[in-house]
Amino acid sequence: MPDNLPSEPVDPQLLKAWLVGRSISRGLPPPVPDHCGWRVDVGLPTEATRYVFAGVTPGLKRLGENIDAPSVFLKLCGSDAELRDVLPARWEIQRGAHLMTFDGDLGAPRPPPPGYELEVTFDERGIAARVHAANGEIAASGFAAETPEAFVYDRIATEPAHQRRGLGLAVMTALGSQRRSAAARHVLVATPEGRALYAALGWTVRSPFATAVIPDG
Repeated sequence: MPDNLPSEPVDPQLLKAWLVGRSISRGLPPPVPDHCGWRVDVGLPTEATRYVFAGVTPGLKRLGENIDAPSVFLKLCGSDAELRDVLPARWEIQRGAHLMTFDGDLGAPRPPPPGYELEVTFDERGIAARVHAANGEIAASGFAAETPEAFVYDRIATEPAHQRRGLGLAVMTALGSQRRSAAARHVLVATPEGRALYAALGWTVRSPFATAVIPDG
């Protein structure tokens, strides 16, 4: 599939499905409707709450005007410029990301190269895939959770010393092979670097994903 920017707004139900899966994967409360978007109560010192929107709404603007706490994040399926335009100057735009989907089957698991061992485990949060190097350290890892609507990939990472060896692909395909329902759409939010990798694998960008927060101090 071509790596094109989307021409249509993001389906709010797709965004909600991603949020539900992400919350399961991280052991967080499920998202709840709030200000025409969704709120996730993260409960961390550095991130108490996040509000996520499929598009610019009056509710997003009101939150931007009323919030002054540094541990609240506003996230939008839209460009950095779109988010910047509706927020007061005290909000700082963070590094952007991209909401992406894959339609179909990722195919059979791709084993890591010699010298690495793949481990897949399961618990109440879903699925974890870890690639161990010969010395036992974790070289790459990722997590996934499935809902009726989405198979959500989360925290896919390869350590710098082990990059460009196909470990990310091994993690992705190991996770994807555990999808139970063909109706559960593959979904993730990718960093700019991850976007290039996923696009090469056939994933499609559905929207830029912008983030704003008030700096602490």
